Amino acid sequence: MGQFTIETAEGKLSFLPKSKITQILGVLLVQNGETVRVDTLIEELWGEDVPRSALTTLQTYVYHARRMFAKMPEGKGLLLTRPSGYAVDVADDAIDIKVFERLVGQARRQLHAGQPEAAIESVDRAVALWRGPVLAGMPLGRVLDAHVTYLDEFRFSATELWVAASRRLGRDREVVPRLRLLVAENPLNESLHAQLIRSLHRCGRRAEALEAYRNLWRILDRELGVEPAPELQLLQHELLATGSGHAPPRMAL
Repeated sequence: MGQFTIETAEGKLSFLPKSKITQILGVLLVQNGETVRVDTLIEELWGEDVPRSALTTLQTYVYHARRMFAKMPEGKGLLLTRPSGYAVDVADDAIDIKVFERLVGQARRQLHAGQPEAAIESVDRAVALWRGPVLAGMPLGRVLDAHVTYLDEFRFSATELWVAASRRLGRDREVVPRLRLLVAENPLNESLHAQLIRSLHRCGRRAEALEAYRNLWRILDRELGVEPAPELQLLQHELLATGSGHAPPRMAL
């Protein structure tokens, strides 16, 4: 994922230019195999400023998209006209977005089945498909923007799966840098802060774990005027008790 490209069976890459045509293809590909209604495509292209010639112009764009596909091996017939709109129907394995979704779903099932090593491998393969922001450089209307937001959130959930699988294997030292990045990108997510604090503690970095808690407290106080959740306050007390000669705390993972 990244800039919109098409790779032929011979391995030739075509970097599609920023245009209304690629915008249409983007909508059709993220909904591969499904009929995308004409009014949906018109909304994507023009939003609320729909010209009178919108339908005719859309048909012209589709015509040029077909001509572009026709120049590629096995490209003829990929863009279909259906009663209420248009569709692109290719194998899901040929679309990075679909492969990414499949691999993340596979990782989630593997983790639930007690296979953290396999889950990590699936997530790594999924994340390797990212080569930059989704549909970088392409104009985005409401429809594509919603899909980009969904994929960004899906990528976040993939990273959470990687962290969970790694922590289950006791790889807290490997997890800490990733958690620090996630916390920086999602400063109000208390669950991420809690995982970072626990991982630091399990690595024997108690002072850093306490500082991570204080950092969370400052963020929540400044942004929302609230204190950390009770379970996080309890976690802080357990960290403090660890250094006072009491028995080490039992931490839920």
